[in-house]
Amino acid sequence: MEERTAGIIGLGIMGGAMARNLRGAGWRVLGYDPDASRAAESGAELLPDAGAVARAAPILLTSLPSPEALRATADAIAAARAEPRIVVEASTMALEDKLAFEATLGAAGHTALDCPISGTGAQAKVRDLVVYASGDPAAIARVKPFFAAFTRAVHDVGAYGNGSKMKYVANLLVAIHNVASAEAMVLARKSGLDPRQVVQLVAAGAGTSRVFELRAPMMAERRYGDATMKCSIWQKDMAIIAAHAASLGAPTPLLSATVPIYSSAMATGHAEDDTAAVHAVLEAIAGLGRAAGLDPAIAPEAPR
Repeated sequence: MEERTAGIIGLGIMGGAMARNLRGAGWRVLGYDPDASRAAESGAELLPDAGAVARAAPILLTSLPSPEALRATADAIAAARAEPRIVVEASTMALEDKLAFEATLGAAGHTALDCPISGTGAQAKVRDLVVYASGDPAAIARVKPFFAAFTRAVHDVGAYGNGSKMKYVANLLVAIHNVASAEAMVLARKSGLDPRQVVQLVAAGAGTSRVFELRAPMMAERRYGDATMKCSIWQKDMAIIAAHAASLGAPTPLLSATVPIYSSAMATGHAEDDTAAVHAVLEAIAGLGRAAGLDPAIAPEAPR
């Protein structure tokens, strides 16, 4: 783009990491988040509201936690009376919410792109993200230099909304792989294996997955507090996937099997922890770690 200035609305785990990477690549980053401390952590120049960001930046990215926040942001951008902008919507939301976002912005003369991000907060820190871009192809081509500052790949998947559909497919696998990783790690510990060695050996073999490689080390250490995806937010994403699949009559038996495990993580105090905390749920069932009254920081390792 002709001007290396971008606005980010929503500076949480993902938005904050993207802002930092954009700044590292030489972009001027303007930002807004209801939590001003997030803007400080991201290094973005804090503006008072989403409308102010829209008036000041030629390209906007929204990374938001809820449909309510998405609607409020669309209304604020539309009401700002800014020059036509490209607005990259990177959140995971239901299709109807994404379409309403596009309609509101289109009526105000802006071009919305549906561009969910594949990757965790940890991956966002090191630019290991993939964009599923959908919408106007010329607008997608125009913002590729912007994407290059914080991702490793951008894929144009076609008509607006296809990005979200692709994200649902990817997140279905993430949900299953995460619980499968926890199940494997609990089996390993119950079998008397060294959890850290298990992480290394599985990662080197046919049974690995990107999710295992990202989350099994957290499970081996029983450390879930530095969240790359909070359980509370993940519950929203899973509900969206399940509803989309049901609307199409697509069976999702494995996704359904993971639901009570994630719900148990929420019910046992892990709402703000990383989704790797499903490991704690399965450990409790197995009589390990916290279930045995052990502090995870001092719990003895299984015999070698």
